[in-house]
Amino acid sequence: MSRLREMYETQIKNEMCDKFGYKNKMEIPKLEKIIINIGVGEATTNAKAVDAAMSDLAAISGQQPIVCKAKKSLAAWHIREGMPLGCKVTLRGERMYEFLDRLINIAFPRVRDFRGVSTSSFDGRGNYAVGVKEQLIFPEIDYEKIDKLRGMDIIVVTTAQTDEEARELLTKFGMPFKK
Repeated sequence: MSRLREMYETQIKNEMCDKFGYKNKMEIPKLEKIIINIGVGEATTNAKAVDAAMSDLAAISGQQPIVCKAKKSLAAWHIREGMPLGCKVTLRGERMYEFLDRLINIAFPRVRDFRGVSTSSFDGRGNYAVGVKEQLIFPEIDYEKIDKLRGMDIIVVTTAQTDEEARELLTKFGMPFKK
């Protein structure tokens, strides 16, 4: 069992219950899944770009990503329907907790001039999204093997009903929010 999951089961559940006064243990918010998405803009001109993004995402997540294809054709952007434009992976269970632990304790501290993540990136339903500008902050990525710096979107989906509950849950996990 990962360190964060163990922490959730023993400590965080009790603290959340005390703070918000849940009457049923099923009301206590928990992490549901983490979605990591890489959009590859240069895929219209370079077909190999999506493959490189997929290999980076597979190394970061420890799971094989799926290809995201265009739903519509857009002539102005030279996009045809069905053209691969990115990739994504959905993490659940043990891999999700392990990735969140690496994100908080290893990747974020490696960002230059890092002062914390924004507290305004909640969606109103208890989910949190954060953008990362380059994949080099993850130790699994070898600097010599990358062809281009790519950013990614990381969405943390929780069962929390409000942003306040989700913020408290992520703070208990150690998410470094700006003060």
